[in-house]
Amino acid sequence: MIQKQLAIFVENKTGALCKITKIIADCKINLRALCIAETKDYGILRIIVDNPSEALDKLRSLGISVTVNNMVIVKMADHPGSLAEILEVLARHDIGVNYLYAFLSGEQKDTAYVALRIDSDKEQKAVEVLQEKGYVESDSFA
Repeated sequence: MIQKQLAIFVENKTGALCKITKIIADCKINLRALCIAETKDYGILRIIVDNPSEALDKLRSLGISVTVNNMVIVKMADHPGSLAEILEVLARHDIGVNYLYAFLSGEQKDTAYVALRIDSDKEQKAVEVLQEKGYVESDSFA
C-alpha cells in the first residue's frame, strides 16, 4: 500500500521537535510512524499520520517547511530475516530503496511494518512484486 509521508524541516535546537509534535497533537492527528535524521543545524522529521492533508495544511499555514512523499508500506512478520527477504525481492526486480524505517504494531502481535521510499517511477512495480509475494496489505495501518 502507498501512504503519504510528511517530511518536515526542524531546526536543530531544544524545543523545536516538541513544537512540531504539539501542533500535530493539537489538531487531534495521530502519529503512526516517524523517524528523524539530523545534521548540525537542522533535522528532517519524517512522519506518517492518520490525516496527512490536514497536518500538511496546518504546518504550512504556520510557515513550517514540509514536503510530501509516497511511501510503500509493507506488513511483515516480526522475526529475524523478514526485512532482508523484502529487500531481496526488490533487488531481484531492480528496485532500489532510497531510505526506510520500520515500526511495530501494538495491535498485532508478531507483526511489524516497514516504510520504504522508492523512486516514484518504480513505486507501482514495487507494490506489484511485493503483493505477488504476499507482503503488501491493501488495508491501511494509518
